[in-house]
Amino acid sequence: MQLKKENILIVDDDINILELLQRHLQSWSYHTYKAVSVKEAVQILRDTKIDLLITDLKMPEVDGSELIKFVSEHYPALPKLVVTGYPSIQDSLAAIKSGVADYLTKPFTKDELKTAIDKSLGKKQVSNTNAFAKAETTKDNAYGEIIGASEKINDVIQIIERVKDNKATIFIKGESGTGKELVARAIHYQGKFSRAPFIAVNCGGIPENLLEAELFGYTKGAFTGADKNREGFFQAANGGTIFLDEIGNASKAVQTRLLRVLQEKEVVKVGAQKADKIDVRIVAATNSDLKEMIKKDTFREDLYYRLTVVEINVAPLRERKEDIPLLTDKFLFKYGVEYKDRFVRVSPEAAEILQRYDWPGNIRELENVVQRAVIMCDRTIEVEHLPDSLKFNIDFPEDALLPLKEIEKKYILKVLNATNNNKTKAAEILGITRKTLRSKMED
Repeated sequence: MQLKKENILIVDDDINILELLQRHLQSWSYHTYKAVSVKEAVQILRDTKIDLLITDLKMPEVDGSELIKFVSEHYPALPKLVVTGYPSIQDSLAAIKSGVADYLTKPFTKDELKTAIDKSLGKKQVSNTNAFAKAETTKDNAYGEIIGASEKINDVIQIIERVKDNKATIFIKGESGTGKELVARAIHYQGKFSRAPFIAVNCGGIPENLLEAELFGYTKGAFTGADKNREGFFQAANGGTIFLDEIGNASKAVQTRLLRVLQEKEVVKVGAQKADKIDVRIVAATNSDLKEMIKKDTFREDLYYRLTVVEINVAPLRERKEDIPLLTDKFLFKYGVEYKDRFVRVSPEAAEILQRYDWPGNIRELENVVQRAVIMCDRTIEVEHLPDSLKFNIDFPEDALLPLKEIEKKYILKVLNATNNNKTKAAEILGITRKTLRSKMED
């Protein structure tokens, strides 16, 4: 019998149903794979090209609906047919929402199964390509380079409006990737000192032994290699704003000098005796817990209180998910321009995943994902253009500890399944005789 090219995966914890479905499918010349659990089904999906998934819903440990969600996001083009003996309106609606091609209730006739399979295999998984709101919406919700319409972003903007025209010291707190430097730039460029210099310094990116000299400058002969007098970042920012990112990385020596700048409004170069007066607004930021560092005596408490005259807390993206469409639109436009008119859209299915994900890397992670998707897609960002880490994953319970004989039998069944029940080939793979294989299956 000539098999068709389609591979069909059947998932059901009832062995009798599995065997029945397999017989029907083989009578129509389909190549079949069987799984008695969702975990086994996922393993087969990862190792084999499957053209149709037929699954039960009610199964022990992990429910079939979890498998449908997993397949909908990791294999969005794969059609899905649900076969269940426990129909409910809720299950039907959930299955339809997850893109199930058809829904059969047990018991069913062979003809009903054939009709459902033909319908499922013939059904293209087409995505509606409506995208997020486009550029006009983004423009209306921008403050400088800050994009967002959430209450948490509006709170940040309100504080910026209060401080932008004075030179009070400002401390910005937030997780990595939340846009702390954008907030610092907004403070500077939205206010009356915008024509003055803005200098951004990553304290974590400069070696500890050089940070002091880079910040405050040095005189000729102050240390080996200091062959001339040099201004530091503070002198360069005079009259404007200096942004000290990752301030928690500053050494105790640098912290002491910073305290003098804040108290006396003057800077002493490394190797100099004379202090230079300076007029600069200091904006500091960190994703470290400075209060915990104070307890461990790695950060000066008096400096902490000098830095935190005004505090701005930038919320992580998971706490302002309503801003995700606006940020996504911003990055679509940015990379559309950068990659020469590659302006693309986001499908509703992909948009739903972007909105649902918690973004531990915050805006920086979102930008990276959008950039990659713009490169990988043609006209529309679909689910398959998003990394697997964003998609639905099944939290499988730990495997029970089984006797060696049962583990051996499970593996034999897996090999038989992979060889389409060809006992000669299975015995060859297992390195045993057909007689031994038969004996092990009878035990």
